[in-house]
Amino acid sequence: MPSGRTHDRITLWLLPVVAGLVAAVTQQGYLTLIVCAGFLLGGLMLGPDLDTHSIHYRRWGWLRWIWLPYRNSMRHRSLWSHSPLVGTTIRVLYLMVWLSIFSLVGVATVNELGQLGLSWIEIGNFWSQLFQHYQREAIMLFLGLELGAFSHYTADWFVSTKKRMRSHGWQAAFSRPKQRHRGRQSRKR
Repeated sequence: MPSGRTHDRITLWLLPVVAGLVAAVTQQGYLTLIVCAGFLLGGLMLGPDLDTHSIHYRRWGWLRWIWLPYRNSMRHRSLWSHSPLVGTTIRVLYLMVWLSIFSLVGVATVNELGQLGLSWIEIGNFWSQLFQHYQREAIMLFLGLELGAFSHYTADWFVSTKKRMRSHGWQAAFSRPKQRHRGRQSRKR
């Protein structure tokens, strides 16, 4: 597999390509910026390797502990972490759960200390209206996140295929890699 630094370089090298393509398709600068921000976030912070002690994981600094349950529940390079759409969706939903928890605690604290009198229904309505109003922008952000993760999947696939081709010939490009098993394997006697 490519190293974390190699994945970072790939993300940074592809950024102008992504920006150019999105700008050509949308012809709107703010949508291009949203996709590019999502691409960088997906490639550098929310990458598929959050299921290991990777550079993506370490970049979260003192907040990296929020990814421990994710790391412990995902097998590296599984369908749930390293597949298009599914992996990104799971990571985004997982992060949204944590953001919701932090928000609920924060709003409850501010509501109590400041005696604001905000109800949870008002807060829910605010977020619902916000999402409806910025739905296109949310979709573009997710597209950027997915493109950032997709560059990671593609680099992993390319390097794995290249290694298999060295040892097994060009047919390895069209065959599925063998799955590695965790734990001890029984010996045949």
